[in-house]
Amino acid sequence: MLHIVSIIGARPQFIKAAPICRALRETGHQEYLVHTGQHYDPEMSEVFFEELQLPTPDINLEVGSGSHGWQTGQMLMRIEEVLVAQKPNWVLIYGDTNSTIAGALAAVKLHIPVAHVEAGLRSFNRKMPEEHNRVVSDHLADLLLCPTQTAVNNLTREGIAQGVHLVGDVMYDSLRYNLRLAEQRSIILDTLRLQPKEYVLATVHRAENTDDPERLHAIFEAFIQITHDGLPVVIPLHPRTRKRLEELNLSFNKLQVLAPVSYLDMLMLAQNARMILTDSGGLQKEAYWLKVPCLTLREETEWVETVESGWNMLVGAQTETIIQSVHTFTSPETHLPFYGDGETAFRCVRLLEIQQ
Repeated sequence: MLHIVSIIGARPQFIKAAPICRALRETGHQEYLVHTGQHYDPEMSEVFFEELQLPTPDINLEVGSGSHGWQTGQMLMRIEEVLVAQKPNWVLIYGDTNSTIAGALAAVKLHIPVAHVEAGLRSFNRKMPEEHNRVVSDHLADLLLCPTQTAVNNLTREGIAQGVHLVGDVMYDSLRYNLRLAEQRSIILDTLRLQPKEYVLATVHRAENTDDPERLHAIFEAFIQITHDGLPVVIPLHPRTRKRLEELNLSFNKLQVLAPVSYLDMLMLAQNARMILTDSGGLQKEAYWLKVPCLTLREETEWVETVESGWNMLVGAQTETIIQSVHTFTSPETHLPFYGDGETAFRCVRLLEIQQ
């Protein structure tokens, strides 16, 4: 039996961790679940644990928000204390957040093997804090669990070949497991009086957009114009984005603005949207799996397969480009299974067992 310490702290990590938590328990392994508290708002944390059937964290470090250096330092210090006490066989980290890199650093300093779920992703944009987190975490990890062949190739170019495995994407496991549940339980379309395929779903949360007033203004100008053109824009607004909009006195009251929604509600909003506009990596993939056209509000993406296949288009933050693309972009008839078969979690657990 393995003793695993899993480090999570942000909404996307809850989605990724849920299938692996189930797989660990079903195969008889012991998991100590650490919530760093990076996302501490109940709308961004508690509801996800309930809906995803994640076990209650064994400890919540309650780090909260702060500058990158302060937040990462607090996590590093507190995670180290947990690892000293737990003495796990593996530390399991997810994605590219400050929780990810803090978990990796704490583990390697104590000579505890690190497994990185969603290893090998690259945007090649070093202005993104996520890019530094994922690059450093990959170079520290002992087991690199890659979602795509592109991710494997990225690691090869950086000289990382040992411990690299193509396993598929655990977020696809989560979507397959939860989509039917969402269809049965979610009433958000009725609540918001939305008709399928008669609205655009939008999300904006990445620092490159929220922290750049010019980009943020251009994106929301596009959203407002799209609404004027007769296609409602529904936007579950991230707390950081709302704060930036209010600080800049930018108008968003003409949009259908929601508080952050639960995972099941988000699946239903995504599945029934005519199109998705986002800077979220996870939502780009969900759009692809749900066969919904996607416009990505960035200059690059880690999920290049979605763009190369014709289902996703990079539109950046140019108002006119966004508006024009909403009205002209169409998806192809072909749809290839890029991200595995929905059994990634058990594949990851099996590799943990073999590598021990």
